[in-house]
Amino acid sequence: MYTLMIVDDSSIIRNRIERCMDKLELNVVAMAENGEEAVEMFKKHRPDLVTMDMTMPKMDGLECIKQLCALSDKTNILVISALSDRPTGLRALQYGARGYISKPFTDEQLVMALSKLIARIRK
Repeated sequence: MYTLMIVDDSSIIRNRIERCMDKLELNVVAMAENGEEAVEMFKKHRPDLVTMDMTMPKMDGLECIKQLCALSDKTNILVISALSDRPTGLRALQYGARGYISKPFTDEQLVMALSKLIARIRK
């Protein structure tokens, strides 16, 4: 069983992502509503996967991705953002994210994207 941390400033989105996890071999170990909280939770729980919003208070997703990847080069981050512009997505991938889906997303899109990351961990 792999572990997941959900990072999003919307409790609705955090809960929606969590509800999809019963379809995958994922155990949600932490939830954060901003980047600062995510960095602290990451240090404590060291999750295998992270879902990351881009637009959040205190620390945005790009800065958070940078910090999480500096803590561990094995970090598997899936960006889930309403910012579907190409430059933001490319920058997130350059900083270390391993996948990107846009809001609004379907449960199927989320499960498929996380499944791809789990497959990478298994290799």
